[in-house]
Amino acid sequence: MALDETALSERARAWRLTLLLVGVLTILRVVALFVTPLELYPDEAQYWLWSRHLDFGYFSKPPVIAWLIWATTRVGGDAEAWLRIGSPLLNAGTALVVARIARRLYGDERHGAWIGLAAAAVFSLMPGVQLSSVLITTDTPLLFFLALMVWACAALPAASPRSRVWVAAGMGAALGMAFLSKYAAIYALASLGAHLVLSREARRAWTPPMAAAFFAALFVVFAPNMVWNLNHHFSTLEHTAANANWKGKLFNPLELVEFVGSQFGVFGPVPFAVLAAGGLLLAARRRLQAADVMLLCFALPPLVTVAAQAFVSRANANWAGAAYVAGSVLVAAWLLRWEARRWLIGGLALQAALAAVFLAWVIQPRTADAMGMANSFKRARGWDQTVQAIIGRAREEQALHGGLTAVAVDDRFLFNVVAYYGRDYFGTPAAPPLRMWVHEIAARNQAEAEAPMTEPLGRRALIASLEGVYRAKIKQDFATTSDLQIVRVRLDRKRARRTDLFIAQGFQPVPRDPKTGLPPDPENGGSTK
Repeated sequence: MALDETALSERARAWRLTLLLVGVLTILRVVALFVTPLELYPDEAQYWLWSRHLDFGYFSKPPVIAWLIWATTRVGGDAEAWLRIGSPLLNAGTALVVARIARRLYGDERHGAWIGLAAAAVFSLMPGVQLSSVLITTDTPLLFFLALMVWACAALPAASPRSRVWVAAGMGAALGMAFLSKYAAIYALASLGAHLVLSREARRAWTPPMAAAFFAALFVVFAPNMVWNLNHHFSTLEHTAANANWKGKLFNPLELVEFVGSQFGVFGPVPFAVLAAGGLLLAARRRLQAADVMLLCFALPPLVTVAAQAFVSRANANWAGAAYVAGSVLVAAWLLRWEARRWLIGGLALQAALAAVFLAWVIQPRTADAMGMANSFKRARGWDQTVQAIIGRAREEQALHGGLTAVAVDDRFLFNVVAYYGRDYFGTPAAPPLRMWVHEIAARNQAEAEAPMTEPLGRRALIASLEGVYRAKIKQDFATTSDLQIVRVRLDRKRARRTDLFIAQGFQPVPRDPKTGLPPDPENGGSTK
């Protein structure tokens, strides 16, 4: 009885420390959001645009990111911090769920009371989570709902026969919400299948009614997005498939090496080394426990699949992020099981130091400039100033030169930030509509699909061309252009962003080539090649 009381007391203490750790990190990250001078990344501005019109899907992403921004901006307004605040809060929730997963699976081990705290620390301090806590991204809700699903899966064998159907339904609902966050949730289905193949205990735990409850809940939650895709020509799925880029150069060993190396930066040097080496070593020696097998089933499919994608074509570092909910628990459990506490503490101390430096960069970006990291933040600087220059020119044209029928831009990044930082201007009845010049024969993003330049709106438009890249091609689509103004906004000591502003009249787009989808090249004799 005394041992039981001691164990309970130890578990309670570990949980209190977990809450303290996660709470302190979350407070620091929220404070950083409210004091940073960094502006929105263009993708964040796009998500904000989506949140103005709630739906079950959007051109390039499922809907949860827009729903989350809608909820937080309804509370605090449209300032950058309130747009992003859902990220640190959801990451805190994920860290706590990770701790409960660890306690459920490894609570009976020698250091079981502390594995949850260690797992929460590994997850909270991984560089990828540090970055995602000061941005609003689709990975954040994805990992939260995947963590809930893994937690339910861990609880399934110990659940009473009557409650297992409800647990299975909860798993399905959590997976459905993960799909509504990011389609990378597909890995979880492969994980469940692998676990059923490899684990006799898992096969015994599942029954036909449970499977029916799981898939019914998954279908009910995810079906609205599939209906939306059906009604929109499967645009989100097509965009996701296009990211794979299998039409370019195939089979790139260097891309594979780069992707594997990037995972040390996403998960952390010590955690990724432990996950990779520990999984191989324990599997080779056949010393994997049942909990290890389950978690490896959730960690390996994203890593293996994205590594293969990197070898075939390319892969972004964050594409395998779904692996690290389970990966955080495995790393904590293995290091404590192996009595390798120095490695655990050393790895966490390194990542805590990196977290402190990163927060310093976010709070005061000049420290990043001084350390040679200015390039990392260039896409979060200078947009408001650029937009105010566009608005200033638009107001001048309206007041002095006969008005405008539209303001048009040639880059989706610029469209998104103009919509966000110009919301007080373009939201007024007197402002000309904001439109997107469409480069190719078909829309490639939501701005081109929903706000394309048209002939009536192109009678006299102010054009904003980012870096002047498409200026010559835009001129082909208009009868006349005039009054060029080049705006340069300083981003740091070495970099500036250029935007070309000019008046274009008489919009009559030249035909796009039906094979390439491109307009003629004015510098190549009208060829589209």
